[in-house]
Amino acid sequence: MLTTTAMIGDVAREIGGERIRLEVLMGPGVDPHLYRATREDMARMLRADLVFYNGLGLEGKMADAFVRIARSGKPVYAVTELLPEDQLLEPEGLGGAYDPHVWMDPRAWSRAAELIADRLAHHDPAGAADYRRGLAALQERMRTLDAYAERAVATIPEAQRVLVTAHDAFGYFGRRYGIEVLGIQGLSTESEAGVRRIQELVALLVERRVPAVFVETSVSDRNVRALVEGAAARGHRVVVGGELFSDAMGEPGTYEGTYIGMIDHNVTTIVRALGGEAPERGFQGRLRARS
Repeated sequence: MLTTTAMIGDVAREIGGERIRLEVLMGPGVDPHLYRATREDMARMLRADLVFYNGLGLEGKMADAFVRIARSGKPVYAVTELLPEDQLLEPEGLGGAYDPHVWMDPRAWSRAAELIADRLAHHDPAGAADYRRGLAALQERMRTLDAYAERAVATIPEAQRVLVTAHDAFGYFGRRYGIEVLGIQGLSTESEAGVRRIQELVALLVERRVPAVFVETSVSDRNVRALVEGAAARGHRVVVGGELFSDAMGEPGTYEGTYIGMIDHNVTTIVRALGGEAPERGFQGRLRARS
């Protein structure tokens, strides 16, 4: 089977274990909003028994590729588009389009995991019991992660619960844990950040004395650095609180290269930078030591 993003791939790996042979199209630091399928990518999808992609426009430049693969008779599933609409965010000004970054809420992503397990069992009935066991174990770890995140974010001083990032990928995170989220760019990194937007955010940082802003592993840090410089010019010191995983996870084989590790890293980094309390190496003590 093949998945577009590592966030889907890691969930499928946890559920499927040795019953599946997994390929992930997009690696660390790859921006799915801008990714275009190559001829080799098309061949890999055609060879796969199943293809899972995120949907809701995340892999916007691959829409034609998914249509072509589906027309060939290959099972192709958009995991977020199978979720109930009441679990999806519909930001203003997008003409009814939904926010695709569902994995930022572990509870919502747990529901996506159920859908992946269901499709795996449908195509491999002999493994249904194994998939159910894999799903149950993964969902228990997700519940533990979610409880940690809820406790940790609650320790941030209320006035400082403002998360400013390079693009608007953390809406589900903000909804789940009660933190205001502001992106310089919109939901897609294709959108350009205007001078006016940067000026608005600088004014907010200064007025509310927000201590930190955040860069992302898959997005240029240029606009975030402009916020830091703009706030400094107005007499308020803002630091880059750390690098967050937004549209891609960490390196394969690392804790941050797993879904649990990705969210643990983000929660721990955000909480500590905004004045809350969280263990330096995360709730499992497995995050890389900070330099």
